[in-house]
Amino acid sequence: MKRRLIFSTALALATLSACAESPIRPPSPPLTYDRLGSLMQVSVVDRATGRELPIYRHRGEYWVAGRPGSRYAIRARNAMGERVMAVMSVDGVNIVTGETAGVLQNGYVFSGGERSDITGWRKSDSQIAAFEFTSIGNSYASRTGRPADVGVIGVALFRERVPAPPIVLPQRDGYGNNREMERRSEAPSAVAEAAPAAPAAQSRSADSALGAESTAAAKGGLARPSPSLGTGHGRRETSHVGYTTFQRAQSTPDEVVRIRYDSRENLIAAGVIPVPPPPRWPRPEGPSAFPGSEMGYVPDPPARY
Repeated sequence: MKRRLIFSTALALATLSACAESPIRPPSPPLTYDRLGSLMQVSVVDRATGRELPIYRHRGEYWVAGRPGSRYAIRARNAMGERVMAVMSVDGVNIVTGETAGVLQNGYVFSGGERSDITGWRKSDSQIAAFEFTSIGNSYASRTGRPADVGVIGVALFRERVPAPPIVLPQRDGYGNNREMERRSEAPSAVAEAAPAAPAAQSRSADSALGAESTAAAKGGLARPSPSLGTGHGRRETSHVGYTTFQRAQSTPDEVVRIRYDSRENLIAAGVIPVPPPPRWPRPEGPSAFPGSEMGYVPDPPARY
């Protein structure tokens, strides 16, 4: 009885393709920002390079990676066409007065569209002590007995109260006619009475989200691979300021920008900065079970001599 041999090339190709190793998907890039804020755009600048540090979003919080010993600045640009007051804190300390930070304390006033780099702790009308990343124990907050809030930069923003325009009373002539009403019929009217101010929105931006999970991990969870960073009281530098008056539109900030910081090593260990996987070792090709490529029958052995 003859047996039929069937050569199925299509089946063989399909089997090989199914066994092929699927490619590894590259890790998704981290979600980063250059600046935060709507009333005022806030960023952190490495003064050695002049570049704004990337801001990473992780579990509702924003982070920058600092280098120990490097000086930095808080860059702020007023995005409004009006004056805005910025009360700034570093490590829970007001950078102008040195007090434990509160939102109703003194700060800097920015004109519409103005941009400035805040480079240090205010020492006088003409000097600052530079911001520099350092160990927690050497930070200004720790050295003044306030280490609990080391590792955060805060900016509380206030809009200015606009004074109400004066009320214009109608003028009457000697015959008792309302001359003001006559003028209004000839030209567009001016506002004679201040419109009631709309209630101020007591809102905080998403940049001030606390991120309970990240906070709990930082307080007592996993061990850090390297010491955490704080901000030191650096060398004196020249920086002149003047004085002005500013009346807040409301007693609560219109916006709060909150940026946390630590070393790059710690942020990688915490998963804030994702890193690509190391390159895989190329696997050598294994022995083939069917090294011959031609399909046929068993040939005769070589002739004997």
